[in-house]
Amino acid sequence: MNSVAIMINSRAVTASVEPRTSLADFLRDERDLTGTHLGCEHGVCGACTVLLDGVPARSCITFAVTCDGAEITTIEGLDDDEISIELRAAFTREHALQCGYCTPGMLVSARDLVKRLPDADEQAIRVGMSGNLCRCTGYVGIVNAVKSVIAARRGRDIAAEPDAGRKLLGPVGSGHAASAGSANPADAIAAPSAAVIAPLLIPDFTPSTILEQSFTVAHPPAKVFAMFGDIAAVASCLPGASLTGTPAPERVEGAIRVRVGPISANFNGAARVESDAATRSGRIIGVGSDQRSRSQTQGEIRYRLLPVEQGAATRVDLSIGYSLTGMLAQVGRSGLVRDLATRLIAEFAGNLDRLLSGDSRAIAPAAELNGISLIFGLLRQRAVGFVRRLSGRDGSAS
Repeated sequence: MNSVAIMINSRAVTASVEPRTSLADFLRDERDLTGTHLGCEHGVCGACTVLLDGVPARSCITFAVTCDGAEITTIEGLDDDEISIELRAAFTREHALQCGYCTPGMLVSARDLVKRLPDADEQAIRVGMSGNLCRCTGYVGIVNAVKSVIAARRGRDIAAEPDAGRKLLGPVGSGHAASAGSANPADAIAAPSAAVIAPLLIPDFTPSTILEQSFTVAHPPAKVFAMFGDIAAVASCLPGASLTGTPAPERVEGAIRVRVGPISANFNGAARVESDAATRSGRIIGVGSDQRSRSQTQGEIRYRLLPVEQGAATRVDLSIGYSLTGMLAQVGRSGLVRDLATRLIAEFAGNLDRLLSGDSRAIAPAAELNGISLIFGLLRQRAVGFVRRLSGRDGSAS
């Protein structure tokens, strides 16, 4: 059991919780705040959304122990909130609820949009609300309700707050732990030191999905390991990846652009790099977020280099783990991701081999990782394989 001190709906709460207890279970079972609903319990449906340090967060995938020192606001704590009062009236007026199960999470997310969006843009509202699912309404009434509240408030000259309390990159609520004994966690958020930020932004985690892949390059392990130590060179081999600052092993800042059909995402984030020369192995662990889709990801790549062909070549064994939340998690089917990862790693291996060979025809990775082109490539591969198998069977029959 761990002791936590949390502000819940402006009331100080001290309690003992098990490390595995989710914030949603703690709020419902220990505090009787049953307005926070549980739906998918995978961070997808949004029914459990609460405010964590003023920012919407999925309470079903947030551990209660990580909220020590944070401020939590549930739907019950928004009874007298001005924006929430307007939203409740608009939801009623626009028939934006039916069974009501998703409504608490809808209202919390809608409140955030009302604060942040400069005008009642329907597309921006639909993207912003896409992480909250409803089986009843068809969303038209919900969108109209949010539009009407934004339009009314901007008409009263109530300006938008573009960041709406967001002062630190990283998981929502993560800034509260930077206080180091300060009575006011906001003081630490306003001026965090680099030494404090790094471990908060790039924490260890347990991946929800792990993929195992291998490839071979025709270069000795020592040369490949040295290349893996050149962060900028490695990034240049990865389609869609770019660095946004001077890389260092303890902190690498960058971005990766992804497009799958009409969905485009630009994940910005940071990573740390670890390596062990004795075993020619290493790990890259990072976090990133895409503001447009409100999706977040954590990722970990473990690699190990093994000599093959009497040391003239190297087999690279990869273990890729990741967790994805938000809108993109709804299209991130494991089979599709596995196939895309296979093609992505093949492109990375080819670029790495050309770079190690000094081939200046060059490494020209795509400006963004295009999932559709990878999918068509996979379909072509599978079609060729099917035809070959069919031809083989025909040949054996004759």
